[in-house]
This record gives sequence, C-alpha cells and structure tokens, in this order.
Amino acid sequence: MNVNELTNVTIGGICTADYPDFVDAYIESADDMRGNPLSDEQLEVLTDDNPEFVQAQAHDEIMGWA
Repeated sequence: MNVNELTNVTIGGICTADYPDFVDAYIESADDMRGNPLSDEQLEVLTDDNPEFVQAQAHDEIMGWA
C-alpha cells in the first residue's frame, strides 16, 4: 500500500522525549484512498515498512502541521 494514498492518518505513541526519532510512534489509524478504514494488520505492516513516513507524520503532528 502506498502511504501517499492514505487519508485521515493518526499517529500514536508520540513521546516528545524521543525527539527527533519518535521510536515508539506508530500509525494508529488511517483510511485508504476509497475512505475505508485500515485493519489493525494493515496498520502494523504500514508502520513496520515505512518508518520514515511514521517519523515525518509524528514530527508534523507535534509541530501542529497535521
């Protein structure tokens, strides 16, 4: 799944003490390009396969850009 096609992405596990790495951050919820919520398994795979995306989303969230 392409992370660029996700909507309504929510990141969980953000600990500001981990800045800038956010090693505990994960994709908590997201919708696919059709607006369907992703399953827990899909979220886990996306988190594991896209650490740079998760880190960028976590950074955006704490900066108030998300």
